[in-house]
Amino acid sequence: MTELKKTAYGGQAIVEGVMFAGKTTTVSAIRRNNGEIEYYEVKKRSIPILRFLKKIFIIRGIAGLIEASSVGMKHLNYASDRYDVNPEDDETPTVEKTSSKWGMVLGTAVVGVSSFLFGNFIFTVLPAIAAGGFTPIFPGHIAQNLLEGFFKLILLFLYIYLISLTPMVKRLFQYHGAEHKVINTYEAGVPLTVQNVQRHSRLHYRCGSSFILFTVIVGVLIYLMVPFDSLAERIVHRLALIPVVLGVSYEVLQGTNKVRNIPILKWLGLPGLGLQLLTTKPPKDDQVEVAVRSFEKLLEEEKHSAEPIDHNAV
Repeated sequence: MTELKKTAYGGQAIVEGVMFAGKTTTVSAIRRNNGEIEYYEVKKRSIPILRFLKKIFIIRGIAGLIEASSVGMKHLNYASDRYDVNPEDDETPTVEKTSSKWGMVLGTAVVGVSSFLFGNFIFTVLPAIAAGGFTPIFPGHIAQNLLEGFFKLILLFLYIYLISLTPMVKRLFQYHGAEHKVINTYEAGVPLTVQNVQRHSRLHYRCGSSFILFTVIVGVLIYLMVPFDSLAERIVHRLALIPVVLGVSYEVLQGTNKVRNIPILKWLGLPGLGLQLLTTKPPKDDQVEVAVRSFEKLLEEEKHSAEPIDHNAV
């Protein structure tokens, strides 16, 4: 088996397409409104501080999340701008427009990271406030933490369910399923045809959906070790511990992926797979085709790289 064949790839669904990421390149494929498939490639820039942080246990997960969020926003913006534009209306990039794109890179990264942090802020604060309102009924520290975790799960599932009712998000979840199917087919060593890909599962142990669920479970366990005397102190503690929860959850996600073929330990990843039943939908053949083309394009680009690929979020 070649070095490339041993590697782990990741990706994400975007508007009418799929992005796949390697160590040196990220590639998106989207289907334009005339049925054609268009590609978008971004070469990764090596940032010394991120490269260093991604070698440190727990911290590496936070560094990877920040990088993935900023890169993912570039592809999401591209897909959103291009998928419904008539190809005959495409403009030839001018020197001014090409130059201005460099100025947008930093802005895109800031927006991606800010959105990620804001989402975690809301997801952390609201359940804490809700659980605090039940203190007279559930006054104990353990009871309060369990209740807070329960409210987080309710908020998470309700949010995902509600957004999945919209047509655009439903299609996004179908492309998410196509992404997983392609990865599972590749890791099984089966040729990447639409028929072969459709036979594989739309669930995957390394999915970001599993990571989100693990943050709830890990958070409950970590918060049990941090006492508080007031709601304000509780919220401050929760916000301060967000990086710790994210970092530990990342390690748990990687651990469940490594033991997924061990009969007993594979059950550790099942809660995350259960959540993926909401965040992924069975894709259509034309959506699978886009995912396959995106992944094949990435493989083609990565052949020119001398370094093995190791991207750990699907």
